[in-house]
Amino acid sequence: MSDGAISQDEIDALLSGVSVDGLNASGHVGNDPTHHFDIPTLQKMADDLQPKTEENINKYTGATFKVDKPYVEQANRDIVLSKIPEVVVGVNADYTTGIKGNHLYIISPEFALKLFALVGGEAAAEVDDMVLSVVSEFIATHIAAEINILDATGKASGLANATPETVNDSKAVIMFPQGDFVLASYPITLESEAFTLWECIGGDAAEGMTKALGGGAEEPAPIGAVDMGGAQMGGMAGGMAGGAQMGGMPNMGMNMGMGMQQPMGGMQMGAMPNMGMGMPMGGMMPNMGMNMGMNVPNVQQLQFPNLQNGVAGGEQGNIGLIMDVFMEMTVELGRTKKSIKDILGMGEGTIIELDKLAGEPVDILVNHKAIAKGEVVVIDENFGVRVTEILSPQERVNELN
Repeated sequence: MSDGAISQDEIDALLSGVSVDGLNASGHVGNDPTHHFDIPTLQKMADDLQPKTEENINKYTGATFKVDKPYVEQANRDIVLSKIPEVVVGVNADYTTGIKGNHLYIISPEFALKLFALVGGEAAAEVDDMVLSVVSEFIATHIAAEINILDATGKASGLANATPETVNDSKAVIMFPQGDFVLASYPITLESEAFTLWECIGGDAAEGMTKALGGGAEEPAPIGAVDMGGAQMGGMAGGMAGGAQMGGMPNMGMNMGMGMQQPMGGMQMGAMPNMGMGMPMGGMMPNMGMNMGMNVPNVQQLQFPNLQNGVAGGEQGNIGLIMDVFMEMTVELGRTKKSIKDILGMGEGTIIELDKLAGEPVDILVNHKAIAKGEVVVIDENFGVRVTEILSPQERVNELN
């Protein structure tokens, strides 16, 4: 249990919608590492999901939706924000077993209301908890189909994801994967209405999917092996293979140790006669002191400045900039899960049993993230909560899982 206030890093994390201890779903600290995305492999998986997505949504709603060819690309938060409406319905369903990493779905509120109207048989005036429940069930069908494709390869066993957490909120506070990630866009139409299902796959999850599918990013070319018009120069370190064509290297001013500068443009090395050097040029040429006109760079080690100095002062200044920013604080009494049938069958007098025991501390959340626990009190005629425990960073991460 922590006895101090929330740190600057945790405040920054809360404002940007990331885990409050700076850890992402894979356990990396701070900024995500660089990921290499195999877009063709993930595009094929999305193509395979296209007919299954269409089948599932039609079976789920009883309507006739059409799912067109999806488009998979490398993206980041800013790119996605430019594509989606101001208010969205987001479903966080991170992969937790077999493959680990952030996994987010986004649809428009209009699409959510359409799904609810088709499933429930009546329209809803706004996106409420019942609408979000319908969206969660629909997204669950897509996740199940995706897991089936990944599991069929036999390279990823026991795949599982966290319980989907669905919210209707401004796009600015949606928890996107950190850094670059993979974005799959599924165009979906119903008669004249057009919708989109966006799937954001975090870097770790995307690489895990790629490995499960047998793909992988292309490896960079070995450093020092330079391709010069068909001749593998190998760092120019020992000589040149006979018969290598030098036509792509005009006038290189080779100093052959014979007191002359011989232009080499367009000459076939294998075709040069014996020049009185005791061996034909087409054979293996030992180190002849060739001056190729190539300057060797002076490589020095990069010295990074010490970032420890002055941290406290900068941190205090940053906190001062956000003191007047309002954040949503909520108290959660408890949760439960109900089937759509049970939800639609609720009426006045229905009792809903929650997952917390009587007298157990309630959760205090800031921007939907647990930061503390407390006990419910009554202040005049209003409910209140007395803070009894501030969660440690690790406890806050556990609350998110």
